Amino acid sequence: MPHQYQDLITIFNQTFYEEFNTRLELGGDEPIYLPADDKVNYHRIIFARGFYASALHEIAHWCVAGPKRRLLEDFGYWYEPDGRTEQVQSEFEKVEIRPQAYEWILSVSAGFPFNVSCDNLHGDFEPDRLAFMTKVHSEITGILEKGLPSRVKALSDALRAYYNQPELNITQFEVK
Repeated sequence: MPHQYQDLITIFNQTFYEEFNTRLELGGDEPIYLPADDKVNYHRIIFARGFYASALHEIAHWCVAGPKRRLLEDFGYWYEPDGRTEQVQSEFEKVEIRPQAYEWILSVSAGFPFNVSCDNLHGDFEPDRLAFMTKVHSEITGILEKGLPSRVKALSDALRAYYNQPELNITQFEVK
């Protein structure tokens, strides 16, 4: 079954709009999370350019954010753009492990390929993609052992049902 972003929008909104007053929406060049305000009375996860993977990544950040962070634009997180130094890249990767673990879980739930993102194409060094992927994989192992957090589980279950995917297990997550 092809992966259409419109399907992901429908699945996400049916799963979360009522309880969390949050919608997934198609955006332009840059993704952003916008909390409800005077003009729009619901929270919006806006993903980039109609990319299914971008939507999954932004949803993963939403799944990480707690109730207070979900009231802040982009969850109140800093973002250092592409072109990071090795030190800044290291800090970036530390805060990206959990969201990328959730993204990978959701990707497998949808039967969609996952690619870890070091997101530093124009930096002054080459990030170690395999080392970062290994850290994300280790995070997934812990998450699967403890049980999926409620929002990740709800969306994983909905995606697995829609795309007819099996129950999750660690063998579905391969570092390569």
